[in-house]
Amino acid sequence: MLSDSMLPDSYSYRQKEPADGLDTAIEAFQSGEPVLIHDAADRENEVDIVYPAHAVTPSDVVRLRNDAGGLICVALSHEVAEAFELPFAEEIIDHPAGHETTIDYDDRSSFSLTVNHRDTFTGIVDNDRARTISELGTAAQNPDTTDFVAEFDVPGHVHILKAAPNLLEDRRGHTELGIALAELADVPPAVVVCEMLDDETGGALSGTNAASYAGRNDFAFLDESTIVEEVSWD
Repeated sequence: MLSDSMLPDSYSYRQKEPADGLDTAIEAFQSGEPVLIHDAADRENEVDIVYPAHAVTPSDVVRLRNDAGGLICVALSHEVAEAFELPFAEEIIDHPAGHETTIDYDDRSSFSLTVNHRDTFTGIVDNDRARTISELGTAAQNPDTTDFVAEFDVPGHVHILKAAPNLLEDRRGHTELGIALAELADVPPAVVVCEMLDDETGGALSGTNAASYAGRNDFAFLDESTIVEEVSWD
């Protein structure tokens, strides 16, 4: 991912504002388009590019690995993951390091298994990952009628994340924020999340530079508080 300081000053779109607002983000998700989501500054303080999984194409995977650069994962709602009998990775890691894991910004990790769809070859190329991702999104729409074992190989090249049982009430990571947005948009509860990285600093892309990227590409940009405030706790 290129930071803004690496772009020519002659680029007139540098000053373009990102599309913002929850309604814009919901419409984007309903159209299969990405949304940029920034989590809390006192948490990861990162921006992820987030897509509804069922709509992901190979060109979307290209964007995620070139423009974002982080780990491409598929987040599933807790209910869907349970229907597929997917555990949290920490529950099955039989190694001392797995029992000593600490995360400074959260209580635990959302990582579950890694998978490939059985109709892929190596599983890592853009076409293969897009197939695995979109099939996970389709499966999430009807989890009770999906034979997960028949459709997916374990291990694979797409990381699955399992959302917290009570979603944002329990945890406010990109996993939960993305699933909450999917629910608001009434699309299957499966989303792709990928962290935006900065080639210059070696760290996360700043919120300012991520917002500039969103503006250049007419993508919606949301802060986590916008999603949290919209979700009902009833």
